[in-house]
Amino acid sequence: MQDHSGTRFDAQGLDLRVVSDRGEVRQGRGGELIDDEHFWDVDCDIIIPAALEGQLTAQRANRLRAKLVLEGANGPTLPEADDVLADRGILLVPDVICNAGGVTVSYFEWVQDFSSFFWTESEINERLDRIVVDALNIIWKTADKHRIGLRTATFAVACERILFARQERGLYP
Repeated sequence: MQDHSGTRFDAQGLDLRVVSDRGEVRQGRGGELIDDEHFWDVDCDIIIPAALEGQLTAQRANRLRAKLVLEGANGPTLPEADDVLADRGILLVPDVICNAGGVTVSYFEWVQDFSSFFWTESEINERLDRIVVDALNIIWKTADKHRIGLRTATFAVACERILFARQERGLYP
């Protein structure tokens, strides 16, 4: 686990309460503190860069031991790193689908406020799951069909939807 204060590692896994009362990994407990750059060398199945953009460089992608990258932050992977990950067979789920839940729920809040009709938490979770899973299924099928990565497939699906909407609705001035 890594944050602005440092990096903490335990091969057996870390308790999520490793972060201190001050909210810092360095001041927390469990595991051992390691050099920040060694974060990218840790033997793991999944890595979730979830704070800053531009963190996963081509050099770091070459060292990565994970099998799956889930982009929790906006733009954490540089374009050159995308290519390295693809060449190495490491699956990358792009930010635009992986962390879309927050903006989707914000939209739900807007709809509810606008209509003065409110949903339960379980209704919101059900709607969110349906939207995200349906979107991922379409993106996954597009990636398989065209033999492209999930990020490129995401952009392809977005472009198709924009072109369809423009064709159906016309271009508004």
